[in-house]
Amino acid sequence: MRESYLIPAAYGEGRYEDRRSKFIGEIFPADTPEQAVEHINAVKAKYRDARHHCYAYIIREGNYMRYSDDGEPQGTAGMPILDVLRRAELTNICCVVTRYFGGVLLGTGGLVRAYTKSTQLALEAAGICRMSRYSVLLITCPYSLLGAVQNLLPAHDCVVEDTEYAADVTLTVTIPEGGEQALTAALCDATSAAAEVLCLESRFMGRRVR
Repeated sequence: MRESYLIPAAYGEGRYEDRRSKFIGEIFPADTPEQAVEHINAVKAKYRDARHHCYAYIIREGNYMRYSDDGEPQGTAGMPILDVLRRAELTNICCVVTRYFGGVLLGTGGLVRAYTKSTQLALEAAGICRMSRYSVLLITCPYSLLGAVQNLLPAHDCVVEDTEYAADVTLTVTIPEGGEQALTAALCDATSAAAEVLCLESRFMGRRVR
């Protein structure tokens, strides 16, 4: 089974201002260093009048980890961005923080806070997915037991992907691989064995965790 890991769920943007300096943090999913560089160049082109475009990216394949202060004092921009990504245990991610200088020097501490906060805000907007192996199950039950089945699913970390209403109700759910037996036993107890569980496949996929 492949090891699970965390990635950004989507693109995210966060804006922060300190003493008229404006910081625009942007999070991008990136599966390769080339994709990360493409995102960095696109941001530079979009905000070509900005003074700094600082960045960090982490790529799982090949264990790539890069950052740049892009003219800011050493250690005040790229490393704080990277630290946020590492503390969140993220990979396949690129973050670019663009700075429009406001005319007032922020000092080392102010810059670290600004680049850290901009990255955090962008990450909150992007969200996080866990990539892991999940089993896809079909759960079929009478309509009268649908509530009992639905009440059990969250405790087993199940997500309902689809619901089909026919003679009985059939739920297509995903569950972390290895949890099928415990779920089946719980459903058997809750429905007096009236619910049927069929495992369709095992799938490596992402599920949003926040």
